[in-house]
Order: sequence, then C-alpha cells, then structure tokens
Amino acid sequence: MAAYDPGNIFAKMLKGEIPCHKIYEDDDTLAFLDIMPRTEGHALVITKEPAADLFAVSPKGLAKLMAVVQKLSPKIKQAVGADGVLIQQFNGAAAGQTVFHLHVHIVPVKEGVALKPHAGDMADPAELAMTAENIRKVLSA
Repeated sequence: MAAYDPGNIFAKMLKGEIPCHKIYEDDDTLAFLDIMPRTEGHALVITKEPAADLFAVSPKGLAKLMAVVQKLSPKIKQAVGADGVLIQQFNGAAAGQTVFHLHVHIVPVKEGVALKPHAGDMADPAELAMTAENIRKVLSA
C-alpha cells in the first residue's frame, strides 16, 4: 500500500492550489475532466478522503465515491453522445496508477472510435472547458 502524499496533484486541486475543469463537487467528492483524456468527456471522480488507493479508503468513503460515479456516468454519456461508459480504477504503479490519490475514471465510449492511450497527450484547455460546460448543463437539467 502506497503512503498518502498530501502534496499530490489531486490533493492540491482539493485545496484550490491547482485549477481543474470541475464538473461536480459535494462534501465528499470532486469530479473533473482528465487533462489527458482517452475520449471526449473522460472524467475523474476523486474522494476528499486522504487515501492513496482503493485499499486505504474507508468503506463509507468508497461507497460515497462510487455513488457519485454511478450518478455522473449516465449524464456524461448523454452530454457527449456516447454509446457506453468504461469505468476504470487503478491501484499501484504496476497497475497503471499515476496519481496516488484514489480516483475513478469515467470514460465515455462511442462505437467505432478508438480510445487514446492512458496518460497520453494533453487536451486543448478550451475544448476541455467547453466539454465541462456541456456536462454541467446536463447535470443541472
């Protein structure tokens, strides 16, 4: 189990030290667009609990995190016109985890459109801002 680093990029987002394309926030979670998206609308949902991975979070924190993933996934799918949704969660560097703060990927999938690589190229910030706005509109409807 990795030790939690309170200086990780997601912890900094939670403290407001680093901006993000926020789509949702409540007392226990924050959701924002991945800056290296695999598809349009690729979002991350993070717990506000200081947990490096799935094994370090409390059962209550995990339940709240997954409830938000369940709530947001169909709305993100709708906002970007996807045909399905891939839910991913990595634990440890060997499994592909690059930020050691528990997070779940919501990856909208369109038939016939290939996924970009995990932790690939950075997206255009203006495109991310537009996608985030579209998702927030669907969430508020």
